[in-house]
Amino acid sequence: MLPDYEKLGSFYLGKTKPEGTQLLYDSSDLVTHAVCVGMTGSGKTGLCIGLLEEAAIDGIPAIVIDPKGDLANLLLTFPELRAEDFAPWINADEARNQGVEPAAFAAQQAELWKSGLAKWNQDGERIARLKSAADFTIYTPGSDAGVPVSILSSFAAPDEKTLEDREALRDRISATATSLLGLVGIDADPVQSREHVLLSTLLDAAWRAGKDLDLPTLIAQIQSPPVQKIGVLDLDSFYPAKDRFALAMALNNLLASPGFEAWLTGDPLDINRMLWTAEGRPRISIFSIAHLSDAERMFFVSLLLNQTLSWVRAQSGTTSLRALLYMDEIFGYFPPTANPSSKKPLLTLLKQARAFGLGVVLATQNPVDLDYKALGNTGTWFLGRLQTERDKARVLEGLEGAATAAGSGFDRAQMDTMLSGLAKRVFLMNNVHEKQPVLFETRWKIGRAHV
Repeated sequence: MLPDYEKLGSFYLGKTKPEGTQLLYDSSDLVTHAVCVGMTGSGKTGLCIGLLEEAAIDGIPAIVIDPKGDLANLLLTFPELRAEDFAPWINADEARNQGVEPAAFAAQQAELWKSGLAKWNQDGERIARLKSAADFTIYTPGSDAGVPVSILSSFAAPDEKTLEDREALRDRISATATSLLGLVGIDADPVQSREHVLLSTLLDAAWRAGKDLDLPTLIAQIQSPPVQKIGVLDLDSFYPAKDRFALAMALNNLLASPGFEAWLTGDPLDINRMLWTAEGRPRISIFSIAHLSDAERMFFVSLLLNQTLSWVRAQSGTTSLRALLYMDEIFGYFPPTANPSSKKPLLTLLKQARAFGLGVVLATQNPVDLDYKALGNTGTWFLGRLQTERDKARVLEGLEGAATAAGSGFDRAQMDTMLSGLAKRVFLMNNVHEKQPVLFETRWKIGRAHV
């Protein structure tokens, strides 16, 4: 007989403190999204890996954005818990520093994992259950180190539903233009920038006509646009041909640069395909972007979020959790004041995705760099150790806003006290679907990496 935590819809996250009872989180609560905050070493990434493991066991697919390169550890699952399984993945430097031979160190790690799992009422059978429940794929946009991703579909005309929604189409065009210009080093304001206005005009004209675009076609259209006026001004008065040629050259240099071909080959950026295999098996798609430059990361994350938003709008409504979107470090992508190209689609997902069963989970170690007003409707907050009083003040501000939006009470003094004494791997969960906050210690992770 399976334990209680294997019941469908129950995510086993850890044990409550000080009672020591199993914390079973209702997966449907994630439809109202979650945010996880904690300083380096708090166990934040470990908690979120556990969340993804539970989702996979329940057959719930996920889009995982991994800016730091930590989440490939989800694939390191060894049901037999044998030393030889661990051997290729041990830290050789750590073994050497301890004066232990690699084989002996691997055996120690295997025993550590076996006993660690046992303390949390888990075993190799649960690891096997995770491996058989879902497909795990590591995508590496801009590189062939993992499965490469082709961005060509990102310039394809949106579906009919998006085209009919003027606001949705405008957002998609703006984010695509902003992220593309950012890739060539142009920080473009959607209203003031000639580059942004021109690209937006070209995208709008093509997409409304049902035509797909690619970079070569876009470069050609910059030089010879299929429009004669921009607003009320003649094209050459608004953006002279000489200046347009400079923009075309910048994009052409990008297209011709060594390595850019890696962005044009591989699996298409098709969210349905990223969430389900051809056989209908749920997939955990991990997009590892640690190898990219800041501009390339922003470019890809913005495209991925917009594609996810288009997928969401094509789904039927539901109150159950259909899929997850998780980002391991949101720093720089969702700031309180600036408006990078990633922010608008993420805001829209937080507002609209819940009606279609997509749960958004955001994690950060930098609480001051989150737009807490935008997180006011986030249902679950996982709060770990915080570095400064300023961090705690910002988190309390966000919690208070979420409580107000949910129409529930908020005891700031009590929450302040609870946040002040958190140990490593201990989190305070504030869930609007529950009557009061819960203090808990995270369970041992199924995957190899204990982070």
